[in-house]
Amino acid sequence: MSSATVREALGSSSWEERRWHYRRSLASRVVLLTTIAVGLAVAFVALGAFLTVRMSLQSSLDSSLLERAQKAAGGTTMASITNEQVPLWAVGAADVRIFYIDSHGNHTTDTGPKFQIGNPELTVASRQGEPSIRTISTGSIDYRVVTVPAGGDTALVLAQNLAPQERVLRKMGAVMLLFGLAGVIGAAAAGWAVARNGLRPVRRLTDNVEVIARTEDLTPLPVEGGDEIARLATSFNAMLAALSASRDRQRRLVADAGHELRTPLTSLRTNLDLLLQADESGGLDPALRAELLDDVGAQIEEMSTLVGDLVELARDEPAQPVVEQVDLAEVVDRAIARARRRGTTLTFEVDTEPWWVTGESRSLERAITNLLDNAVKWSPRGGTVSVRLNHGQLTVDDQGPGIAEADRGQVFDRFYRSEESRSMPGSGLGLSIVRQVAERHSGAVRADEAPGGGTRMLLQLPGHALVAG
Repeated sequence: MSSATVREALGSSSWEERRWHYRRSLASRVVLLTTIAVGLAVAFVALGAFLTVRMSLQSSLDSSLLERAQKAAGGTTMASITNEQVPLWAVGAADVRIFYIDSHGNHTTDTGPKFQIGNPELTVASRQGEPSIRTISTGSIDYRVVTVPAGGDTALVLAQNLAPQERVLRKMGAVMLLFGLAGVIGAAAAGWAVARNGLRPVRRLTDNVEVIARTEDLTPLPVEGGDEIARLATSFNAMLAALSASRDRQRRLVADAGHELRTPLTSLRTNLDLLLQADESGGLDPALRAELLDDVGAQIEEMSTLVGDLVELARDEPAQPVVEQVDLAEVVDRAIARARRRGTTLTFEVDTEPWWVTGESRSLERAITNLLDNAVKWSPRGGTVSVRLNHGQLTVDDQGPGIAEADRGQVFDRFYRSEESRSMPGSGLGLSIVRQVAERHSGAVRADEAPGGGTRMLLQLPGHALVAG
C-alpha cells in the first residue's frame, strides 16, 4: 500500500470518527464529558490519598521500629533473650523478628525464614554508622528491616512483617474504588439531569423553529430570561422580523405592480379591440386610426418603462462591488441628451464640473434620467430646467407647481403618487429608483422647493474632483 493510500485511509478514519462524534446528541456528549471529567478527578484524588496514606504508614512504621531498635540495642537484656532463644511474645515483641549480626555476616538465629543480609546491614555492623532502614522480601513475605549499631562489631536487626499494613492498604484501595465508582455513576446521573434540564430551552427553541419552517408562520418566538438561550431566541426573532419585512415588501411589490399594470393593459386591450372592430366594419378614419396607434405606442412604452422599473426595484440583493471610476459630469450630459428628446419645448440650462465617483455608470445614468424626466413631466411648455453639478451635488430645478411639503418625504417611496400626479402618466417608481441608486453609492437624495417656485431635486454622491490615481 502506498503512503498516499495510507494517508487517505487514515484521513477517512479520522473523518468517520468525527462524524460519529457529531452524530451523538448534545446531551449524551455532556454526560460523557462530565463522567470522564469526574472519573479523572476521582482517580487522581484516590491515587493521591492512597499514596499519602501509604507514605504516612510507612513513615510511622519506620519511626517506631527505629525507636524500638535503639532502645533495645542500648542494654544487654535483648542480647540475653536472643542468645537463650526466649520467645519474643514473652517480652511483648511478637510482631517483629530480632537478631544480631556481626561484620562478617554471622547472625544469631530466630524463628522464621532466613534473611538475605546485604551491604547496608554489614556496613552498620562494621562501621557503627548511621542506622539502615529498607524493605527485604523473603519468599512471599515483605519485611521492613531496621539495623542499628549494638557495640563492637555487631548490630541489632528488627524486621517488621508488612502483611498487616498491606492488608490495610488493600482494604483502603477497595473502599476507594467502590466510592470512586459510585461517584462516577452519580456524576453521570447528575450530568444527564443537568443536560436534560439545561437543554430544555434549546429543545423548545428547536421545536418552535421547526414549526416556523413547516407552517411559515413568522410569529416571534417567546424569550425567557437573559442567558445565552434568550440571546439566541432574540437573534432568531430579529431574523424572523427581517424575513417578514422582506416577504411583506415582496407581496406589496407584486400587488402594486399588478395594480399599476392593470390600467395600461386595459387601455391597450380597449384600443386594440377598437382597431379590430374598425377593420371588420370596413375601415376607420385615417386620423382616428393614427391617433389610436399613437395611443397604443405610448401605452406600450409606458408598460416597458414600468417593467424596467420593476426589474430594477426587484434587485433586493446587495450590489456587487464595482471599482470603475465614473465622471458624473459625462453621465449628466448623456442623461440630458435623452431628456432633450422628451422635452422638445423646454430649455435646459446646464452647469457641470468634473466629479469622479466609484460606481456603476448605467445605474447612475438611469437615476439622473429619472430626475430629469420628472422635471420634464412637470415643467410647462416653454419652461426652463436648470441642472447644476457642484462638488458632487447634482441640483435639478423645474418651473412646475412644486411638491407639497407634506409629500416631500414620501415621493421617493415605491408606487407613491400624490393627488396631483394621479392623472398624469407614470408608475410612481422613478424617484424610488433614484433613492435606491443613491443609497447603493453611499449617497442621498431629497426634494426641496426651487427658488422660482418649482421643485428642486438634490442628489449628493461622494467622490473626488480629480480622478483617483
